[in-house]
Amino acid sequence: MSLEQQLAMLNDKDGTRYSNLEDGDNDKLPLNSKEASRWTIRSTHFRECLAEFLGTMVLIAFGDGVVAQVVLGGGSNGDYTHISLCWGLAVLFGIHVSGGVSGAHLNPAVTLTLALFKGFGWRKVPGYVLSQMVGAFVGAAIVFFVYYPHFNRLDPDRNSTMGVFATYPNAYISNATAFLTEIVGTALLLGGIFAIGDAKNKPASPYSGPSAVALLVVAIGMAFGMNSGYALNPARDFGPRLFTLVAGWGTKVLTLNGGYFWIPLIAPLIGGPLGALIYVSIIERHHPNDDKDCMI
Repeated sequence: MSLEQQLAMLNDKDGTRYSNLEDGDNDKLPLNSKEASRWTIRSTHFRECLAEFLGTMVLIAFGDGVVAQVVLGGGSNGDYTHISLCWGLAVLFGIHVSGGVSGAHLNPAVTLTLALFKGFGWRKVPGYVLSQMVGAFVGAAIVFFVYYPHFNRLDPDRNSTMGVFATYPNAYISNATAFLTEIVGTALLLGGIFAIGDAKNKPASPYSGPSAVALLVVAIGMAFGMNSGYALNPARDFGPRLFTLVAGWGTKVLTLNGGYFWIPLIAPLIGGPLGALIYVSIIERHHPNDDKDCMI
């Protein structure tokens, strides 16, 4: 099973039917009725993009939602542990929403890394990334409108709560340290995902895979979240940041901390391929070709 199929985390044997289809192969997709045939979207890539949009929206709705509850509740409705756990659950349900259709990338760093190392089609990359960004934007909007009365009560001038949506560095560290932290965190994320999907190592099954990725995110948050808020995902940070730009927080979301916004946008795109390169170079490339090559 390929890494992309492992990431799909399917619950049925026929769920992989999207994995190798091109837009001209739609006759391979079974339709349940004439009604379904009339309304079903025919473009395979468009379906994949819709899945990435919805999966990322679910990811951000849960992820930013727990941060909003903790921050706006003044700590009476949770703490950092709740944030770390809920971000893992957000990943879990984002995977289940979209995995059987698009592979559940939910993250431009994942999409880029799969294109570099696993043959994911480069022509699909722009559509995936755009869908992830828009999904993150909409997810942030959902959180904002659900908690709108609390934002108005706690921060009516929109000066202090932008961290509910996007990441900002700890006041005691430099941007360089935050940049390094995001590279390390995303390298661990993609290296871990490659290990989870490596059939010749100790892979998760298609059924336990979503939980394995979710626990990986929880572990990164608990171990490396203090410096930069562990964005690990350009869409997760930049989509909600753009929402705060237009929702009342203004241009400070781009200029604070010496223009920090570019760090969670760029660092994961470096860290993801780096983590994959390390795993492939040290582990995956040296797997024996068959059992006869194994020495115990």
